[in-house]
Amino acid sequence: MKIIDLRSDTVTRPTEAMRTAMAEAVVGDDVYGEDPTVNRLEALGAELTGKAAALFCPTGTMANLLAIMTHCGRGDEYICGQDAHCYRLEGGGAAVLGSVQPQPLEFAEDGSLDLERVARLIKADDVHCARTRLLCLENTQAGKILSPAYLHQAGEFCRERGILLHLDGARVANAAIKLGLAIAEITRQVDSVSLCLSKGLGAPAGTLLCRSREFVTTSRRWRKVLGGGMRQAGILAAAGIVALTEEVVRLAVDHDNARFLAEEMAVVGEIDIDQATVQTNMVFLRVRDGREGELTARLRERGILVAGRDGVRLVTHRDVTREDLAVVVAAIKGFFREKVAGR
Repeated sequence: MKIIDLRSDTVTRPTEAMRTAMAEAVVGDDVYGEDPTVNRLEALGAELTGKAAALFCPTGTMANLLAIMTHCGRGDEYICGQDAHCYRLEGGGAAVLGSVQPQPLEFAEDGSLDLERVARLIKADDVHCARTRLLCLENTQAGKILSPAYLHQAGEFCRERGILLHLDGARVANAAIKLGLAIAEITRQVDSVSLCLSKGLGAPAGTLLCRSREFVTTSRRWRKVLGGGMRQAGILAAAGIVALTEEVVRLAVDHDNARFLAEEMAVVGEIDIDQATVQTNMVFLRVRDGREGELTARLRERGILVAGRDGVRLVTHRDVTREDLAVVVAAIKGFFREKVAGR
């Protein structure tokens, strides 16, 4: 049975071009700054995000943690979304390892943070309070794109209040392709950005953390402290170069496939789906009778893997074809036909 894995775009496998590049990579010791392929990748990432420098990190979790630890000091605070990856899904690293307090609030429906609410959460300069140093945003957030206008507003907001702005850009390439903009146009207003290579872009590992040279120097030290200093990392960086030069444009296919799924699911009477939220490569479903768990189990029996906490999440990516998605659609529709028939 062929497995059709829609749990996340993290399950993508490296392309043949990546495997070839990895096999042929010229390498050195990156802890000494001597791996030429890592250096090329970092220069490329800095250029694409419009920043002065970049740091190659093993994971997105580490990149976000490094950003928080570099921007903030012990006893400081960062503001983020209640469901933000850096708060909910990264092991509490900022608090555990950085002694930086999170201050979460609910995301708005469009994936942004209401800046008026953020303003009310910024702490006064008072010995009783943690110092608010940083605002963290996500782009995309649950597949939804932060508009350039909102990012401009957020940048101005942070500068006026003397706080910094970090963007978890795990899928910022998806946002750029959907908007028809260069990544640098999206990241222009932020003080730092993490750019993941191992989701829809298909590299086997790695995230770039981008900002100024001084910031990257400090982050590089924290990376070493956290055990993230890699030696001949050019083998991984080679795949990242292919990801950034060959795979970004291809993300449009994933977006088209997600739209196909959403349109097919919209005609299923037992499913609720908000078409407006299907902007990139994620589709969220709710089963009206609350049988998401039963649907998920049935799909798994047929070799179809999906995820989700409060509903069902389907994520399209380069290793899932339109033909695979037709199989998924048939399986979901078949599940509900069986329910109607009482089987």
